[in-house]
Amino acid sequence: MGPEADHFGTTLAGARVLVTGADGLVGSWLTARLGLLGAEVTILRRDRQRSSALDLSAAGFSVVSGDLSDAGLLESAIGEREIDTVIHLAAQATVGAANLSPRPTFEANVLGAWNVLEAARRSQVARVVVASSDTAYGPSAELPYTEAMALEASHPYDASKAAADIIARSYWSTYGLPVAVTRMANLYGGGDRNRSRLVPETAAAIIAGRSPVIRSDGSPERDFLFVSDAVEAYLAIIDLLGNGIGAGEAFNVGSGVPLRALDIVETMCRIAGVEISADVRGTGVPAGEISRHWIDSSKLHGLTGWEPKVGLEQGLALTLDWYRAHPEVLAD
Repeated sequence: MGPEADHFGTTLAGARVLVTGADGLVGSWLTARLGLLGAEVTILRRDRQRSSALDLSAAGFSVVSGDLSDAGLLESAIGEREIDTVIHLAAQATVGAANLSPRPTFEANVLGAWNVLEAARRSQVARVVVASSDTAYGPSAELPYTEAMALEASHPYDASKAAADIIARSYWSTYGLPVAVTRMANLYGGGDRNRSRLVPETAAAIIAGRSPVIRSDGSPERDFLFVSDAVEAYLAIIDLLGNGIGAGEAFNVGSGVPLRALDIVETMCRIAGVEISADVRGTGVPAGEISRHWIDSSKLHGLTGWEPKVGLEQGLALTLDWYRAHPEVLAD
């Protein structure tokens, strides 16, 4: 699982947890961690995907086959299994796909979240965490993002996450559903299959001995957080909800350090001991993306003591080691 974990998740032993998006990066690591904490985990899986980190973990879990669009399935899965904790991570998470085809993005990210929340409400689930995104804030001259800032998303993916974010919090103020929202930075680590993202693309390029492709001009600045730190943040927020704190609230989760795309590629190549230059294919910021954004996580730190444990170089080294051990995850 990576570096030594924090002591979060104390309220999860014996909990009955539903995770959507469990085959994704944070979902796969979180599901495995939940198993180690003694939770009874059920995952919603739309279709059988090629190798994911979840398949390679030792976590035991049960599977519900279906889609976020099936409200009845979600309600029966939660009700019949007496789920008490829902972690909703599933989403269409590719900005380019959202720009080209917004309807499926809004269906997955907005309607899907709404269906999960409604099923949780009807079954009186004790706690729910919904993954929003730091991009829900939209472009801002005032950085880092804080939870007090308005959500001013201006592109389809960002807008879909902002909408789900607002809907989720409305379920607390209107129905008393104990739900919290995470607004996380760019996550990275072993197990990410999405080669359109910078870190897995760079890892694949280093392993193959080719130049990593950068879709921008290399200047966009992002906040990068190692996946095990994201997992501990989820556990800390779940503990808060279990202790009657944080319902109806949003929590930023990030490193607070802005880094350029070129910084990431150069650091990974140096760690790997290879002399490879990036294949820079963009002339600016890709359409539909924000040029600069990073996060202030002091709210979560103040309530729980959570803070990132994994520095950039350690995290990138761990990520490269993971992909070298599991090259099938990056196979075309």
